[in-house]
Amino acid sequence: MSSARPLRKKPAASSAAPTGTPSATDTPAVDTCFLRTLVGYNTRRASLAIIEVFMERMAVYDLKVVDFSVLSLVAHNPGVTSRELCATLNVLPPNMVGLIAGLEKRGLIERRPHPSDGRAMGVHLTAEGADLTARAEVTAAQLEVDATARLTATERKTLIRLLQKIYLPAGA
Repeated sequence: MSSARPLRKKPAASSAAPTGTPSATDTPAVDTCFLRTLVGYNTRRASLAIIEVFMERMAVYDLKVVDFSVLSLVAHNPGVTSRELCATLNVLPPNMVGLIAGLEKRGLIERRPHPSDGRAMGVHLTAEGADLTARAEVTAAQLEVDATARLTATERKTLIRLLQKIYLPAGA
């Protein structure tokens, strides 16, 4: 025995609404009241809204979210290792190898021997990578403000702080 609700037929179009204009009865509202009480659901929905704007604005730089994240981390941590990037971004090593190779092929980063670990290579921005990253970071900062325009600056800072409390270790 199925517990699914029976499908409702859409009512025939009436002369009250012009053709092609949906009326309130054409599409019943979907009850999301439980989902909207969940942090994960709300976080994911907010993330999708921001990522949509991110992808639009970063297209000019040909950067995906993870590419931008790697470049920003390298910009602020010259000589960072692939292992450190993996741990920070929660990316599997084989995936990071491909990311690094792609950014290196584009001339945005270069690998150099690590000064204290002879087995490791440090990742550094090239001049072109530094320029692109600086421009992309300005764009990212502005798109965050635009995508969260309905929040005050204080609310935005509070939201970031609260989200960090979820994923950062205690005391970090």
